[in-house]
Amino acid sequence: METKMDMLHGPILKKILIFAFPIILGSVLQQLFSAVDIAVVGFTGDSNGQAAIGANTSLIALFVNFFVGLTVGINVVIGNYIGQGHKERISSTVHTAIMFAVFSGVGLLLLVEMIARPMLVIMATPKEVLGQAVTYLRIYAMGMPFILLYNFGAAVLRTVGDTKRPLYALLAAGFINMVLDLVLTAGLKLGVVGVAVATAFSNVISSALVIYFLVHEDGDIRLNIKKLAVSGDDLEKLLKIGLPSGFQTMVFSIANICIQATINSYGPAAVAGNAVALIFEVLAYYVVTGINQAAVTFTSVNYGAGDLKRCLKVFGISMAVAVVLTNIVNISFILGEKFFVGLFTSDVAVAECVYLRFKIVLAVQFLICSYEISGSVLRGFGRSMLPAVITIFGTCVLRIIWVNTVCARVRDISYVFVVYPVSWIVTGIAVVAAFIVTYKKLLSERLGNRA
Repeated sequence: METKMDMLHGPILKKILIFAFPIILGSVLQQLFSAVDIAVVGFTGDSNGQAAIGANTSLIALFVNFFVGLTVGINVVIGNYIGQGHKERISSTVHTAIMFAVFSGVGLLLLVEMIARPMLVIMATPKEVLGQAVTYLRIYAMGMPFILLYNFGAAVLRTVGDTKRPLYALLAAGFINMVLDLVLTAGLKLGVVGVAVATAFSNVISSALVIYFLVHEDGDIRLNIKKLAVSGDDLEKLLKIGLPSGFQTMVFSIANICIQATINSYGPAAVAGNAVALIFEVLAYYVVTGINQAAVTFTSVNYGAGDLKRCLKVFGISMAVAVVLTNIVNISFILGEKFFVGLFTSDVAVAECVYLRFKIVLAVQFLICSYEISGSVLRGFGRSMLPAVITIFGTCVLRIIWVNTVCARVRDISYVFVVYPVSWIVTGIAVVAAFIVTYKKLLSERLGNRA
């Protein structure tokens, strides 16, 4: 089976779609782990259980997304080596990345187990759901080392254009998750405990399959378990690119935790409704993240090969594809909102909250493409700090200020939701401008060196 892709030559649009589609589908499957959890618990009549899972959404994102953000460093560093033809450095980087994932995953597990309850209390989780929320988070945390291992391993595979096998791993894990949800929750009536166990075990399966693929890989990214070690030089390069992205996602999650805490103050129905709405927003967002992965990987490889004009084409095509596909997905959800929301809840109050967030947030979610795609191409250039700083201030800081000023004065949940489009517009303008300035500077330097 052919798993590698030539990113330096040939049509860009077709290859970006081929590259991105398995990532999008795979990300959707990951989200479905949580979606199935919420749906199964909801149809057992346990609205508090739904709220308990929903209350953890932003907190789990805070813990996991920082390390997932680090995987950008894998794409860029290995991508540059591929473009430059430095095969001897690729293997060392692969083994460093996987070893780092192991250590980080174990550390993350221990951290979450210690601070689960205090964090949920700080977030003003309703008392009637706090106990279940803590239980869910602590069991979910058992799978965190495997979540990191899967994401780091999948990032390695994607550097050579292999986006299909990570998808196969998630297909297997998703099926197992769904079966276990039904058996443990609907069958054995274990509630939140059942869905948490099912999700944690499914993460073990997905990570095991990805490691199997890497161990049996024939090319430069092959993993040899006996050679696992951390190279200081390789780790430094990975972190130089990955840390800004990781901190961006972490601060982004902190801002969302502040928003979640505000939503929590509106009661269990608002918490459950927000959790259901987020499922659809995240599904649409994964369209953008799939294109992001393509943009950063194609850019890093072509930048390593010195082809800036092809990098510009990658930017333009990626932006157009992301905007079009995001709109198609979101409009479909909005037009069929009663059907889609009905899959997750029969509670009228919960559904009304979902519909409100659809109108304010989901309808304009395509705006995120402006800063997401621009930021990905900048990271492909090795400029990871610039989009991170802009996004932290333009999106995260703005949201924190908003919920502590506007939302503190106006007791209306719609004002909480409005912060999303406002922050997207501000951040998008800034990051696109940064891309334009950076590209012109790089092009001028390249032309100057040739002269």
